[in-house]
Amino acid sequence: MPRSLRADAQANYDRLMEAAARTFATEGADTSLKAIAAEAGVGIGTLYRRFPTREDLIEAVYRNETDRLCASVPQLLKDHDPVDALQQWMEVFVDYMLTKQGMADALPSILATREGLRLHSREALGGAVRTLLDAGIAAGRLRSDAAPNDVLMAVGGITLISGHEHQRDLASRLIRLLLDGLAAGRGASPTAA
Repeated sequence: MPRSLRADAQANYDRLMEAAARTFATEGADTSLKAIAAEAGVGIGTLYRRFPTREDLIEAVYRNETDRLCASVPQLLKDHDPVDALQQWMEVFVDYMLTKQGMADALPSILATREGLRLHSREALGGAVRTLLDAGIAAGRLRSDAAPNDVLMAVGGITLISGHEHQRDLASRLIRLLLDGLAAGRGASPTAA
């Protein structure tokens, strides 16, 4: 578990994560680290002290975005009906995937060499979706045979189909169709052949 940072160091870290996520999503993983530091309002030395390599920064952004997305579930369920919470989470998941696509060229080698990173994200995302589905099932709003991995694959596919932020409305329409298919009373899912 990472040690706690001083308040100013934590603020710098948070700004770096936000700036890097935005920049990677729009410019790709090869973007200027100096530009990321400038956007975050820190010096390049601050960035390199915390993230000695580009891969370290990409890994940190990937972990941070995954953890942030998963940590949003309890508040979504507190503030919204379970189906609305799931829809909002899926919308944010699309943004998460768009950020991940910006790092797509660099992520395969990072995921292959950084032990536990892939498993961490799969387990965290699966747990988040399971929590959302369980709430919807308990409320009688979602079908009981909905599987977290199926939902994640469907939303991931929606992201690929909609392509990028310029077709964001397409992703939202497809999410609504997916939710209609997850609604309670829609019948049993087909069995695998």
